[in-house]
Amino acid sequence: MITPVILSGGSGTRLWPLSREEYPKQLLALNSQLTMLQETAARLEGMQDVAAPMVICNESHRFMVAEQMRIQGNASSQIILEPCGRNTAPAVALAALHALASGDDSVLLVLPADHLIQQVELFQQAVVSGASLAAAGSLVTFGIVANKAETGYGYIRAGKEITTQETASTPVYRVAQFVEKPDAQTAQTYLDSGDYYWNSGMFMFKASTYLAELAAFQPTMLAACRQAYDALQSDLDFLRIDRDAFAACPSDSIDYAVMEKTAAAVVVPLNAGWNDIGSWAALWDVGEKDAADNVIKGDVLTTGVRNCYLHAQSRLIAGVGIENLVVVETADAILVADKDRVQDVKEIVHTLKQQSRGEALLHRCVSRPWGTYECVDHAQRFQVKRITVNSGARLSLQLHHHRAEHWVVVSGTAKVTCGEKVCLVSENESIFIPIGTQHRLENPGILPLELIEVQSGSYLGEDDIVRLDDEYGR
Repeated sequence: MITPVILSGGSGTRLWPLSREEYPKQLLALNSQLTMLQETAARLEGMQDVAAPMVICNESHRFMVAEQMRIQGNASSQIILEPCGRNTAPAVALAALHALASGDDSVLLVLPADHLIQQVELFQQAVVSGASLAAAGSLVTFGIVANKAETGYGYIRAGKEITTQETASTPVYRVAQFVEKPDAQTAQTYLDSGDYYWNSGMFMFKASTYLAELAAFQPTMLAACRQAYDALQSDLDFLRIDRDAFAACPSDSIDYAVMEKTAAAVVVPLNAGWNDIGSWAALWDVGEKDAADNVIKGDVLTTGVRNCYLHAQSRLIAGVGIENLVVVETADAILVADKDRVQDVKEIVHTLKQQSRGEALLHRCVSRPWGTYECVDHAQRFQVKRITVNSGARLSLQLHHHRAEHWVVVSGTAKVTCGEKVCLVSENESIFIPIGTQHRLENPGILPLELIEVQSGSYLGEDDIVRLDDEYGR
């Protein structure tokens, strides 16, 4: 049995302003109608002896991950929450510990949630080849067949070829060496030799094999992960580990912690249209281009524009006489970058965080487990939000110390608790929530509830929420 382990803990800073810390790229639909997380799960469909995926994700993303997996038909997936990021080696250790604790020393197929693979059939064939090697005790990685001298990836140097009955039709090699991202001249040398593959960050191994190797090379890391996992608790659809124990765990990637040190590493070549979508230039590479080599998304008009990536989310972009640019528009930010400098977008995100600006964390429209809210207008002492509550959902029972709220229902029917009073508020009706009054908003109907919320008071921050009862465990 193969158990997919989808790593969904990244922040995707190079794809700002679409990707934000609280809504990263793996949760976005960047290449199709599916999000990248959903695409990762979907490329396993049709395979034999493959269990429901196990997802490792950031605690703050848990409801979005759960909803996307449910929509994709993977409601039975197990979701392990990381209270803080500790890179891929500890994340996979949690997955391996959970597999063994469930009585299943299965082959783990470790997949980042934010990669693109265009030829799914070839990917599945490579997985089948890797599974037999992993079951026999190897630590398998997938090496991407290089088609250019890429300086943005690490490389794997292939060693002696391995031939087994299960892999007779597919070349498999011992790993001779993992190498860092090279300069342009070295990358060309790697490409010309034919012995080097791009490091995909995808792996296969038995749960027990990985933990044994981790015990040999990173015993402190494994001990911290065991301590964190031993305190595992179920919370709704999620599995929570001990926060303090995991925070004390060393942070490292699978490559550094295990794969570069083990003698059991093998590489399966993969030539299936792989891309890690690590920048806006990568999205331009895989996107459908017009006659002038432009990739256009959304409401965009151009004249004399060539070789550009133009993405409009909420407003018209008009491009005139530009070339080799990336322009990405969202409701609260616009990125304009030379296509050859898009790796530097992360520096903008760093500056935003230094200045404590919200554009690094959230979009104007914010997802919550019960629906969404969007700030429409704000100034000193007032704020206007548009709120959507999903059918059957309800917010926490809460109160605010510094603000009052006035709700106007635009469509649907709201069930409102205000102090000791419970009432229904229909379209074109409103209700006032005084400062300090406990209240709750619910949607008892089958259609989404839309309302306008006007906040007024001396402080309007999201941290002025005292939750008295919350079915989402916040």
